Amino acid sequence: MRSHFGPKSAFTLVELLVVIAIIGLLVGLLLPAVQQAREAARRLQCQNNLKQWGLAVHNFESARKSLPPARIAPRPSDRADFSCGGMEMNWIAYLLPYIEQNAVAAEVDLFGKWYAQPEIVSSTPIPNLTCPSRRSSSGPLLSRAVGGAGGSSGRLPCGCPIPNVGGSQTVYGIAGDYAANHGDLSPGSVGLATDFYYGGNGSGAINTSRPICSSGNVIGYVDRYAFRDITDGLSNTLLFGEKHILASNIGIFPDDGPTYDGDHLPAGSRIVGPGLPLAQGPRDLTSNYYAFGSWHPGIVQFALADGSVRSISSSTDSVTMGQLANRHNAEFAKIELE
Repeated sequence: MRSHFGPKSAFTLVELLVVIAIIGLLVGLLLPAVQQAREAARRLQCQNNLKQWGLAVHNFESARKSLPPARIAPRPSDRADFSCGGMEMNWIAYLLPYIEQNAVAAEVDLFGKWYAQPEIVSSTPIPNLTCPSRRSSSGPLLSRAVGGAGGSSGRLPCGCPIPNVGGSQTVYGIAGDYAANHGDLSPGSVGLATDFYYGGNGSGAINTSRPICSSGNVIGYVDRYAFRDITDGLSNTLLFGEKHILASNIGIFPDDGPTYDGDHLPAGSRIVGPGLPLAQGPRDLTSNYYAFGSWHPGIVQFALADGSVRSISSSTDSVTMGQLANRHNAEFAKIELE
């Protein structure tokens, strides 16, 4: 019986090229959508991270009747019993028991030098501490050479001191992408005892405290703030936010120093307001390591003191951001949300 079908014809070169072109076009159309979906998932995870840290602070404040100190540091003019320390652990160490890190917390010496902690403390990655849009793990990363307590090697345009990178001991520590709100630049940034940088002077929700000293050693801290001290209301004041870290400076001090570093303010805290606006992304060279900023396009994410998390446009004016940062002067209604 004769077949009613002729022999199969092969694809011509032109047809093959057309198919390849169509496939390439479809991939080109789908790739941005896939990337946007992935960024949306990373952004949601980052929001959840900030939510967890906000919950930890609420549990800490409920148990201790105060918020954790951003770090411990004396003021230049303080008397001797307030003039010790300056290189202790920062706020993250205080919250470890409240984020299910009891094994690490048990080994922490809160009033010991941050770089002299046991290895389990300095090298154990902490969940919810890094933004997945920036990196996948919290550590460990190369730190800096540790010198004397405090100190600076100059001043930035905002008046903020530049951390001293000199020293003799190179140490390691875990990375972190979230910083406490240390407020705005008030009451000053000119190196005086009233400078925001020193203990007792922060205008934010979590601030540097002056030490209590005994025989030259830190045995406690003086300045304690609670939610009742945020007079503008918890929903009107920033609690935590994302750090500005240049894409080219990941793992490089001081932009991206060890997260427990209680010597230098930018390691765990940031400021915002007139003179120091939000960074405009990971390649913003006009901002510095005192600024808040993210790797999410167009926004910076913050946890507010009431426990909510908000995405704030990175173009929000610095006056408004300063009002949100200052616990006595917030105007949440003016935020441009995304």
